[in-house]
Amino acid sequence: MNKYLERLYNGIVKENPTLILMLGMCPTLAVSTRAINGIGMGLSTTAVLILSNLVISLLRKLIPDQVRLPAYIVVVASLVTVTELTMQAYLPALYEALGIYIPLIVVNCIILGRAEAYANKHSAGLSVMDGLGMGLGFTLALTLVSVIRELLGNGTFFGAQILPESVDAIAIFVQPPGAFLVLAAIIAVMNAIGIKSRQRKLVESGCDGQCAACAMSCDKKGKEGSAQ
Repeated sequence: MNKYLERLYNGIVKENPTLILMLGMCPTLAVSTRAINGIGMGLSTTAVLILSNLVISLLRKLIPDQVRLPAYIVVVASLVTVTELTMQAYLPALYEALGIYIPLIVVNCIILGRAEAYANKHSAGLSVMDGLGMGLGFTLALTLVSVIRELLGNGTFFGAQILPESVDAIAIFVQPPGAFLVLAAIIAVMNAIGIKSRQRKLVESGCDGQCAACAMSCDKKGKEGSAQ
């Protein structure tokens, strides 16, 4: 597979940031009460991901390691401000619906994670495709959760009434517990058909998530082996 298409496939399917890596949970659970909110948040994050990956990749050889993370945050914050002002000017209804979660894109672990893990080490072209793939994967996951919650909680699909008014909607699905229920159900289905989250893969491989303790254990074994 072409390495550029591989980055796209990786973000959408193989390492979907929400459904596989379990990143970006805050906006996923908070704004996914309506499908339009999910798409809006997802595309906003995608735009910031693409541009931040591009800028950081271009500047990766100029940014000193000592100020790497602060520099990333400055870049991301600048791009988020532009995105926020653009939405406020051209999409005021969506801007009001998303509220505080637009500026909170600055601290979205998906963006900083891709900057550190990928854009800082690869070319601008690959970094852009990585940002696009991760952004689209995040958008698709967020939209899926939003569609299910809106349909079950309000009986609507992108604002259009789908279920008959005689059918009572399940109000819990537009409340915070509903987000956890829907996300858990999606991940349960993925596990059932063999698509496992990163956390489950680690557990099944014998990793308990205690990375520091594991590293110390490996160091100890290495020293014992050297002594012998």
